[in-house]
Amino acid sequence: MKQNRQIIIIADADLLARKGAEIFSRTAKETIAQQDRFIVAISGGSTPRAMHRLLSQEPYLSDIAWQKTYIFWVDDRMVAVDHPDSNFGTAQKDFLDKIPIPSDQVYPIPTLTHPDEGAALYEMTLKTFFQRVDDDAPIFDLIFLGIGKDGHIASLFPNHASRYPGESWVITVKGGDPDVVRITLAYSVLNNARHICFLVSGRQKAPIIKTLFENRRVQLPAGRIKPIHGKVTWLLDREAASLLSDTVSEE
Repeated sequence: MKQNRQIIIIADADLLARKGAEIFSRTAKETIAQQDRFIVAISGGSTPRAMHRLLSQEPYLSDIAWQKTYIFWVDDRMVAVDHPDSNFGTAQKDFLDKIPIPSDQVYPIPTLTHPDEGAALYEMTLKTFFQRVDDDAPIFDLIFLGIGKDGHIASLFPNHASRYPGESWVITVKGGDPDVVRITLAYSVLNNARHICFLVSGRQKAPIIKTLFENRRVQLPAGRIKPIHGKVTWLLDREAASLLSDTVSEE
């Protein structure tokens, strides 16, 4: 995993968001030049919101070919779009309503149905979009993830491993804060991405970052992110990286 992992430590949360937006923009340009479309999955939570807002501003607004961009979600809570806990609803306010992306190229997770039905519908959406007729997981060009203070990623929480069937691409989970039912992409999909980018900010994340990188005995959901063919970039601000014994890279 280390050969495909890069850790970048950045001064503060504002510069972290800008670095994330740069990775989004650069990956979009490179991927569209190669295959004429860019497929990305984004996450909710507080840390990526600053990056999302930047994407609706210059230079990113004009640099990204939104007409060839397709946006999916890593996970979402089973709440209405106008609920403050809706990842899709928040992204709408932060940047989706401000960018020239065709509405049919935005794929929110169905949250106004029974969770199992919503998961099945989203998995079918993935199979249709990626034209999968077998069990091979879809290949996203870029997936953005965060990490919780308990080491969870997406809506994949510690001590829930038995509830994550390996054959499913999309699953339902209950947990987190708030403790509600969620729909999330499974490890099989996350680990099939070409590039996974973590955004981690704040001193409250420093203990879990130290545990993740320096204590191999502790099993965390974030530790299960091991791309099959892709790479992982960890963007940490100085506060999140403050307990690490070694600085791998700093900007």
